[in-house]
Amino acid sequence: MRRMDRRALFASGAAAALLAATGVQAQIAPRSGGRLRAALSGASRGDGWDLAPNGLFMMAAQHTVFEALTEVAADGSLRGALATGWSGTDGGRTWAFDLRGGVVFHDGTPLRAQDVVASLGGVIDGTVLADGTGRVIVQLEQPQADLPYALSGALIRPADPDARAKGVGTGLYRVQKFDAGRQFIGARVADHYKNDRAGWFDTVEFVSIPAQEVRAEALRAGLVDAADVSGADALSDDRAFMYLPDAARCQQIVHRNIGVPAEIGTRHALDDLRMAERWWRV
Repeated sequence: MRRMDRRALFASGAAAALLAATGVQAQIAPRSGGRLRAALSGASRGDGWDLAPNGLFMMAAQHTVFEALTEVAADGSLRGALATGWSGTDGGRTWAFDLRGGVVFHDGTPLRAQDVVASLGGVIDGTVLADGTGRVIVQLEQPQADLPYALSGALIRPADPDARAKGVGTGLYRVQKFDAGRQFIGARVADHYKNDRAGWFDTVEFVSIPAQEVRAEALRAGLVDAADVSGADALSDDRAFMYLPDAARCQQIVHRNIGVPAEIGTRHALDDLRMAERWWRV
């Protein structure tokens, strides 16, 4: 057996201590199972799945249930989600998006171009047309070179209004329970095209807690794993928690029983609203 280098052991131990002191978690491989519990602000009794969200609670819930044509990774790179490819012509005035094959909504209905047309109709300044069932053409009033990037925030819902109102999406988690303004529970979809690379929790639960100090207390008491809390002093000197994206720019506090990627998205709170997809239980 090869002898362990004591200097390397000391260096690794010192590095781990430094990571803990700065609130950064040493990288641990994701594993499936468990539940993510988060206390969030901004919920309203008027929240609904077919309405534009006004607060963080519903924004996080909708990004857990629904997907967009494209998505922005934590490093800022653009990649396909419900669309596998896209191309622009006419100086960026006309765009074509090829839809991912085999995608179904949580009720078993296949994703079709008509669903994208219904979802984007009121979002873009132009016309959205279905080219068969697997391709969408977007014709803009003005050229837009960054349209694929912009559409990463445009969630795709079913064209059927009843399904849309019930929160039927294509995301990694389907709606198991929803009490507007109070609680959302999502259950992991058994078969999804992102299997083995995202969606590690069995279930996710978001609860509405309007007051920041109460959200912080729920974290301290172990009632939740994460909360949107601005300011690292809310749980000062407690090594059981991480401040994300860092202590100086704290947008959320997360218990160390939750694993997070080495790099998280910072355009929005909660890892660009994708904590349910990207985090895991350690």
